[in-house]
Amino acid sequence: MGERLTPTVDIHATHCPKLDKMRVPYIITRVLLVIFALLLFLPSISPAHIITKSGQATIRATASLFTSGISYSSLTDGLGRAFDKGWLNESYFYILFVSCMLSLIGAAVAGVGGCMSVGNHKMKSVGNRFLLGGSGAMALSMAGIFISYQLITGNANADKITYQLPLGFWIFAALAAAQFILNIWIFFAIPKAAKEEKMEMEPKFQLFLMLMPFLALVLAFSYLPLLSWRYAFFDYSAGSTLSWDNFVGLKWFETLVQNKAYVDRLLRVLRNTLVMSGLGIITSWVPMAFAIFLTEARSAKFKRFVQTFTTIPNFISWVLVYAIAFAIFSTDGFMNTVLTAITGTKYSENYLNSADLSWLKMLLWGMWKGVGWSAIIYLSGISSIDQQLYEAATVDGAGRFRRMWHITVPGLLPTYVVMLVMSIAGILSNGMDQYLVFSNANNLDFLEVLDLYVYKLGIDSGNIPLSTVVGMSKSLISVALLFVANTVSKWIRGNSVV
Repeated sequence: MGERLTPTVDIHATHCPKLDKMRVPYIITRVLLVIFALLLFLPSISPAHIITKSGQATIRATASLFTSGISYSSLTDGLGRAFDKGWLNESYFYILFVSCMLSLIGAAVAGVGGCMSVGNHKMKSVGNRFLLGGSGAMALSMAGIFISYQLITGNANADKITYQLPLGFWIFAALAAAQFILNIWIFFAIPKAAKEEKMEMEPKFQLFLMLMPFLALVLAFSYLPLLSWRYAFFDYSAGSTLSWDNFVGLKWFETLVQNKAYVDRLLRVLRNTLVMSGLGIITSWVPMAFAIFLTEARSAKFKRFVQTFTTIPNFISWVLVYAIAFAIFSTDGFMNTVLTAITGTKYSENYLNSADLSWLKMLLWGMWKGVGWSAIIYLSGISSIDQQLYEAATVDGAGRFRRMWHITVPGLLPTYVVMLVMSIAGILSNGMDQYLVFSNANNLDFLEVLDLYVYKLGIDSGNIPLSTVVGMSKSLISVALLFVANTVSKWIRGNSVV
């Protein structure tokens, strides 16, 4: 008789039927976590705003629960006088600060558990501990805020201090309590996983979790700022509050197109913006050509040196770039020193202050700073081209330049078209840093682009509503240009970009 075979069990394929029934509770707890995390950054509903209004002391209206939990000064900056006069007992604010900090820690720990909840039985089992511990910390933090409120108000000078438990506290408390109760149920409803089972997660969830930090950054820096568009419809000044009393509708839009001074300046700014963007689009092939010729270099050491030397400027701020330019082209700079030494005639021209060829100067500085960095994507594209095409072309007698023209360039064209479409979509966005540091009274008429104009309107002039109108219009036009360029790309190439 043959040897009896013992059946093997794949421990990675173990499945718990109860997990299917807990899918909805897990979805609910993830949604609650996301809502709680988003509300952490909204100052208007921070539960720490227990000192609501006073002529002598107040908790800053711009302090969210997040800032209150990472910076004690953000929580108490406006209360110094109340502490000095003895109207408030500062020791109780330490309890409030620790409670705010505990809510952040709890949200972070529960977030880890929420991420682990998309894994297998073993990972869910371990993640439940994080969910329970984190949600417990969140609930405990709300209890701590309530206790600190009772202590603070019980020892505050009611004649000098106005205090109230804010609506945001009840919102956070309800979320924390619901999260904690739900996670207790999940924790006891799901049996423990086998010790020999390994924690695993499907690749699609792994990729999504890797993408989440970048999605959060995009949300924080690209979408949340859109809430500020409301300033375009109010008669707002820095430091004041928005209310329907100063709602003015489309007043600032009308001002922008009806006031001759604004119209003339805006037309000049648009001219500069379109010229600089146009020059950038015309020279957008330079990084691709640079990458092609760099790849053709035979010496590996030379290629590494050139690529490193041309990439480093991308990581230098425009302030330092201007410092380099000043050292070379100022009145006592390197250029005048060399010319004086060669000719024997004193040269003292300040090339940076001159308005001559301002657009060309900005283009060259921008290319010097960014060409190496922009070439990286084309170097990556070249490495993905099938090498057999080059070998076949060589056998057919094609020289180096023919291989470049008939193989490398066509292979990079799809990448170039995508980059070109993105450049066209951003034709109104030149950035601000470069033009801010290089501009002066002589060349401002040529260097004031749209982003710099928005900055000067909002920061220098304090006209926040009008600067918001310009910025909002620029964003809407850019989105429209993106879809137009995408349509053209689909018509020419047969493929769309977005």
